[in-house]
Amino acid sequence: MPIALTPEQSALSDAVRKFGARHAPTDRTRKTFDDLAAGVVPQWWNELVAAGFHAVHLPEQVGGQGGDLADTACVIEAAAQLPLPGPLLSTVTAGAVALLAATSPAAESLLRDLAHGVTAAVVLPSDVGLNAVPTDGGWRVTGVSPVVLGACAAQRILAAAHTDDGGLLWFVADAGAVITEPECGTDLTTDVGRVRFEECRVAPDHLLTGVDAETARCTVAALTSCAAAGTIRWCVDAVTEHLRTREQFGKKIGAFQALQHRAAELLISSELATAAAWDAVRSADESAEQHTIAAATAVLMAAAPAPDLVLDTLTMFGAIGFTWEHDLHLHWRRAIALAASLGPATRWSRRLGELTRTTARDVTVRLGDADPVFRAYVREVLDRAVALRNDGPRYQGDYEQFATGDQRSAIADAGLIAPHYPAPWGLDATPRQQLIVDEEFARRPQLVRPSLGISEWIVPSLINAADPEVRDRLVPPTLRGELTWCQLFSEPSAGSDLAALTTRAVKVDGGWKINGHKIWTSSAQHAHFGALLARTDPDARKHRGIGYFVVDMRSEGVEVQPIRQATGDAHFNEVFLTDVFVPDEMLVGEPTGGWGLAIATMAQERVAIGNYVHNDRAGALRALAATPGPDQDAALRALGGIDAYSGAIKALGVRETLRLLDGQHAGPASSIAKVATAAMLRRTFEATLQLTGETALLQDTEPPVVAPYLHLPAELVGGGTREIQLNIIAQMVLGLPRG
Repeated sequence: MPIALTPEQSALSDAVRKFGARHAPTDRTRKTFDDLAAGVVPQWWNELVAAGFHAVHLPEQVGGQGGDLADTACVIEAAAQLPLPGPLLSTVTAGAVALLAATSPAAESLLRDLAHGVTAAVVLPSDVGLNAVPTDGGWRVTGVSPVVLGACAAQRILAAAHTDDGGLLWFVADAGAVITEPECGTDLTTDVGRVRFEECRVAPDHLLTGVDAETARCTVAALTSCAAAGTIRWCVDAVTEHLRTREQFGKKIGAFQALQHRAAELLISSELATAAAWDAVRSADESAEQHTIAAATAVLMAAAPAPDLVLDTLTMFGAIGFTWEHDLHLHWRRAIALAASLGPATRWSRRLGELTRTTARDVTVRLGDADPVFRAYVREVLDRAVALRNDGPRYQGDYEQFATGDQRSAIADAGLIAPHYPAPWGLDATPRQQLIVDEEFARRPQLVRPSLGISEWIVPSLINAADPEVRDRLVPPTLRGELTWCQLFSEPSAGSDLAALTTRAVKVDGGWKINGHKIWTSSAQHAHFGALLARTDPDARKHRGIGYFVVDMRSEGVEVQPIRQATGDAHFNEVFLTDVFVPDEMLVGEPTGGWGLAIATMAQERVAIGNYVHNDRAGALRALAATPGPDQDAALRALGGIDAYSGAIKALGVRETLRLLDGQHAGPASSIAKVATAAMLRRTFEATLQLTGETALLQDTEPPVVAPYLHLPAELVGGGTREIQLNIIAQMVLGLPRG
């Protein structure tokens, strides 16, 4: 998915790509490298200005298009995919920073100039940058800027200089008032240079007031990250096309699993980069703290990793990708320059760690007063529920979310356990209404939201395909927590290849007789029923001859044996089925239609596990980051990197939610989030173990270190291993050929 979410934004991105293909094809850009390095504005700049692409985010009253930063992000991303040469990014960034200034003649004048096509660049404050001293009637600025993208092409310089009292002076200088010193830049599609201020006089009407340095830096970082996300997106498209068409050993190389997995991992990195960059630009109107968290996340997930991701793309192309004639090195060079322009990544990770040690990124989708009638109903139900109690048994363990009693029954009977289920079990809730339910539960922290546990992945199949009598008998008590379930899918000899199961279901008078062996079955020891897959037709195709059964776990012939894990606990089980009789009515759907129901169940599981990112696993790392000492700095940087990763996954979820709210179909976010969450968990525990040292000698500590780490395999394997998920992404999302 690109940054664009709305149809209007998609149309804008398409228009930029068409403009670039028409005016700046890569072969033409290659002929202008010397001119671009010298700061010569491309010949088509006036046409770009006429189209308004450079001024999408500028107010209409100064000649802009009246859009917001998210709209402009679509332009920047699309331009980077081409790549469109010249000073577009630096000029757009200058406009975005100028918009931070309070109303002043200098800000309005600059914005009007930019809207009419004047080019610009931003010089952010730096430790060894510019200095300003007051003079009669103004200020005098001296010093040399760091290397700045777009400095040579800029007709206006928006800069910040240090004053003697420790403050910052933001001002606008004409290019003629400074000396621009071109440098030999890494990025061949734009110029770089230093700006020398020699006793540069700045009049009062050239001063900008109200610009916060941190906000300006984050704004630049957000837009630069959007360009990096566009570069990574180009890599995904280019390498996918290469893998689909290139042949070796008589077959398309995209059928080789190793390359499929690498391409899928590149797509995952691209989706996270895009989500993080989008979140950074949309956070511009939020608090300074939230803006910084989002911007730092974008730097660490888009800009900083971009060079290595392009390099990885190059290796998938092979030697051809390393040639001067191939376009890949232009994107590689641009990725390096974009990352370098934002400074060392370690500074961003440390800053992020400092903030997220105590503050999380707020990714709440705010709905305002949407659907007031539905919200009033939810409030009324939950207010009544608060006054009730749960004093019944907890069949799935001693957890509040599994408690049974009057409170849970009231919530279940009102359709709020799973509001997206169809009535009468749910409320047929739309995505927007589901978010309203989430909000109202969150507003009542004293009310623990009930969970369906494993049955969350099973009930949809019962509602959609079970015999009506069975459905009506089993679903309501399941919602009330009075019936618990297990999932009898995995088998010792099948592994992740679920369709390779050998458990047999043979038709007998009045039902089916089932024999087989299931493994890794969570909660089987206290489940009332199990959802079971068994082969009903051994002669049918692998995925066709499978039935989906509901098994009473108290039936004769069902034997449950616990499997003790490395933790010492026994959360999983083996289940042996010997001549287990299952009545006809307990077959869900058609005798050979179980595979489709199983896929739906596994999809439900992937969504649930993808949401585990909202559970913080970095408690020990946060504690270390808060403790002064020799390891604090390393802990802060590690924490920042981990929270950047989890923040990007959260942003990915928000984008998918907004797409659903807009009426669009669900995308591949759940599979992507599953793999990304597993990678984030691995990173979290790796950093935790490396930094906590001898604490890991003890299994039980506070905060816990080893105990949650020993539970990690269950999360990495549950819902499909990483390799299986990468296969799905490569073949179903990227469209690569099967091996």
